[in-house]
Amino acid sequence: MIARVHGTGTPLIMIHGFGVDHRILLPLEEMVGNLGWQRIYLDLPWAEGAEDSGVGSPRELAASVLTEVSDLIGQQPFAVLGNSFGALIARHLAHALPERCLGLATLAGAFRMNHAERTLPAHRVVTHDADVLERAGDARGEFESMAVIHTFETLDAFERFVLPGVRGANAVVLDRLTETYTDAPDPELSQPSFAAPSLHLFGRQDQIVGFEDGLALRGHYPRGSFVVLDGAGHNLHIERPAVVGPLVRDWLDRAAAHGLPESEA
Repeated sequence: MIARVHGTGTPLIMIHGFGVDHRILLPLEEMVGNLGWQRIYLDLPWAEGAEDSGVGSPRELAASVLTEVSDLIGQQPFAVLGNSFGALIARHLAHALPERCLGLATLAGAFRMNHAERTLPAHRVVTHDADVLERAGDARGEFESMAVIHTFETLDAFERFVLPGVRGANAVVLDRLTETYTDAPDPELSQPSFAAPSLHLFGRQDQIVGFEDGLALRGHYPRGSFVVLDGAGHNLHIERPAVVGPLVRDWLDRAAAHGLPESEA
């Protein structure tokens, strides 16, 4: 599952969403690359070139990721960041290893797995530009269905970091997991409150997972920052990088301090 590793320092596990691959999170490199964390990007089994491990449900996938991460980092402290579906896996890791997890971040995280039960805003484009859509060419359908900010910068980022993972994904694995999508761990229901620093970023215009379901769990995270960004959809770190970057860095600073003895924190 390890797709790439950047830097040295305390492990920061990076977990992408459903139907894409680790490349969707690479824009974060510019945000956190100089903070002393070793960024470990995972590719889940549907990613292009990844091995199909045969997992039959999100619950099984979460368990397999936990095993692989535990084998990889041993007894080291770590932090974990998950995007969309990857937030489910990240939350599972954080709650399964609370004594070692220094922090948890979710970006446009899926907190309710049953799509029919999600509280979602209507799809609304905040910044429309016909010229951008024209330039998108054969990527227009994928871009237009997701983006709420139509700029050349967001299109370029989408084509570079999102589209390759979408088009290279293993449909067999995705179809298998789609059939069991709601068979997933629910750590906030089954585990104690998460005491380490956390960050939960949502796009106000995110019509894929919304933001209300995540906000409803804020009591479970006593050291959590919950932020709903206007002018941001499901790919909020691509559409609002100038805002997301400082928030992620702040979370990592809080996580690093959480790992220090009280006399040093």
